[in-house]
Amino acid sequence: MRSIVGEIVNHAEGVTVMDTEASIEHMSRGTVRYVDALLVVLEPYYRSMETAGRTVPLARGLGIERVYGIANKLRSPQDAEAVEAYCRNHGLELIAKIPFDENVVEADRTGRAVIDYDATSPIVEELSQTADFLLREVRVNGDRAGGD
Repeated sequence: MRSIVGEIVNHAEGVTVMDTEASIEHMSRGTVRYVDALLVVLEPYYRSMETAGRTVPLARGLGIERVYGIANKLRSPQDAEAVEAYCRNHGLELIAKIPFDENVVEADRTGRAVIDYDATSPIVEELSQTADFLLREVRVNGDRAGGD
């Protein structure tokens, strides 16, 4: 996912994408205190959703106003509903639902981003829309992505 988002925002002046480990350590250390938006990636598994459930209150405690959820590796409507319900119950705005896509695995085997491997892959469009949303949100509400 990070390679696609990186490709999409590559030419956006003043935008930095940082990928951290799936833990709360970077939250408890305040590493992300000054971000404009925090994306919490949730997979439809208990541990992933529980990590998100611990991350969101810590982010808000650090004063991060824009915290968004991204559902990842969804294989079925039941997966999507599980993540959607979790986000609803924990006050996390879900901005993307990324399906599981075998193209990601194949692209990784060749050492390429999925956007370079197959630009028609379903996740490319979903993440492109997500990147557009984030760029608008940060520009409109944070005014930092415009290079000011």
